[in-house]
Amino acid sequence: MRRVAVPTVNAMRVLVTGGSGFIGGAVVRALLVRGHDVRILDRVAPAAAAATDAEAVTGDVRDAAAVEGALAGVDAVAHHAAMVGLGVDLDDLPRFAAHNDVGTAVLLAAMARAGVGRLVLAGSMVVYGEGRYSCPVHGIVAAPPRAEADMRAGRFDPPCPHCGLPLAAELVAEDAPPDPRSGYAVSKLAQEHLAGVWARETGGSATVLRYHNVYGPGMPLDTPYAGVAAIFRSALARGQAPRVFEDGGQRRDFVSVRDVAAANVAALDAAPVEGMRVYNVGSGRPRTVLDLAAALAAALGGPAPRVTGEFRLGDVRHVTADSTRLRAELGWTPRVSFVDGIRELATETAR
Repeated sequence: MRRVAVPTVNAMRVLVTGGSGFIGGAVVRALLVRGHDVRILDRVAPAAAAATDAEAVTGDVRDAAAVEGALAGVDAVAHHAAMVGLGVDLDDLPRFAAHNDVGTAVLLAAMARAGVGRLVLAGSMVVYGEGRYSCPVHGIVAAPPRAEADMRAGRFDPPCPHCGLPLAAELVAEDAPPDPRSGYAVSKLAQEHLAGVWARETGGSATVLRYHNVYGPGMPLDTPYAGVAAIFRSALARGQAPRVFEDGGQRRDFVSVRDVAAANVAALDAAPVEGMRVYNVGSGRPRTVLDLAAALAAALGGPAPRVTGEFRLGDVRHVTADSTRLRAELGWTPRVSFVDGIRELATETAR
């Protein structure tokens, strides 16, 4: 296998796959501000290039010829092209595998052939399944999937699998064992494994950024694959109350897309990692889903959230980030507060 060249810290030419998307577009803008030269590869005409100095290439990351052309002269890749969301049903499985895993495999093989040795991969917290829990008797335990009977009875928090006592949710670190519980989650974990193989075989440098719940301007609207913040915002834009599943107490780490973009810049500005290194990207301040719905409703002047008690089997109860490693090793710090981030989102929606 050809050994690849790993560029150092100075300004680079960076290929951003999926650079027309919500997160990819924010990464493009942040890299340009930092002084990097950016090329976008996206299936749709790269809209992010229209208002920036980025070069645009229209193509599918699963198309080896398109990828090879986009990699010409590139020093590093920020890989964001993916099908996102938890999906609707099992018919989504082939699409997740094709877009996320086949696309990533095509990209990595092309990078090896082209001698491009630096990758930042958009990962996801969904690989963890449930987050980290502790039992007052048994210490740190793995929470099993929640039983349908419990959820129908309104018992949403997972009990200790050993004694049945209530568990306390804690921040989850990168060394937590993966436990993907959806087709999307499996595809995101497979991306990481593929990146690890590429890094070992080529001597390349792979940084995996496991994004927690990203929100902010530019979020997609009215799609079953959108995140919960986008779903709530869409409902409010229609004058409807956000529908909150379970009891609204699900804990998440909502992180601004601007902070996520800054994490990509930090990963590329830092010295290359050896092999593959994984980092959580989260605000470090857990909020409940009801907190988010209420904040958006207040900011948009819409109806108060409606807690429905509905649930989806396979959803996790709590997963929140420990981003200490990213702060310590790459000097990244989240700068957008929850209040300011919600205000930005509301301002965009009101336009």
